[in-house]
Amino acid sequence: MAIVERHDTGAVARLVLNTPEKLNALSDAMLADLHDSFDRIAADDSIRAVILAGNGKAFCAGHDLKEMQAGRAAPDGGAEYFADLFARCGALMARIQSLPQPVIAEVSGIATAAGCQLVATCDMAIAAKGTRFGVNGVNIGLFCSTPMVALTRNVPRKQAFEMLSTGAFILTDRAIEIGLINRAVPAEELEEATMELAQTVASKLKAAVKIGKEAFYTQAAMPTAEAYAYAGAVMVENMLDTDTNEGIQAFLEKRSPDWRQ
Repeated sequence: MAIVERHDTGAVARLVLNTPEKLNALSDAMLADLHDSFDRIAADDSIRAVILAGNGKAFCAGHDLKEMQAGRAAPDGGAEYFADLFARCGALMARIQSLPQPVIAEVSGIATAAGCQLVATCDMAIAAKGTRFGVNGVNIGLFCSTPMVALTRNVPRKQAFEMLSTGAFILTDRAIEIGLINRAVPAEELEEATMELAQTVASKLKAAVKIGKEAFYTQAAMPTAEAYAYAGAVMVENMLDTDTNEGIQAFLEKRSPDWRQ
């Protein structure tokens, strides 16, 4: 049984976390398989969009606490293991955002701690109505400091800190309100709705989406004036692409573009 399943539909790759008996916890094996899966997708020119989903009752319940507790058996009490674990998790989140293709979270059940971090890290997210989201490590004495990085880059600070410091769950209506997810749909429509969004993204000019995703995250970390200068240079690069020229000309001539890619 694959820990991470991959199912391709045309130009869309659907990755499915597949340890439902562990609520798809981010075990060492899961982290490694996910990172490898994203590396393979990054090198796959046929894929233009990615969906990340989970089998069973949970999207992802965060880190594997049993593995973490086992790490304490080391002579240093687990310090080296914990440092490596959180570094590997951070590298996975960075890989998702550096991926050329947009990544859409397809969320149902629960997304807690590092599972909520995954949702916040993905470029977009659609959830089944009633899905619960939380960064609730504080309930067991562990503040969700690494999930906090993704969360505070997606939702207003006061809302993020309330979630982090109370450990309370929020439901889909609230998750939409604060910007954690794009929208919620009935559970029976979730897979179809997510695939529809992915296929819409996949239908766009690949080069434009790739350059746009990279620019999106790069400019977000810059002061406004620097961001405009950078984004202007990106627009110039995009405009000089022959397929972009074809797209603009096709629009002016009221026809479909004849793109090479």
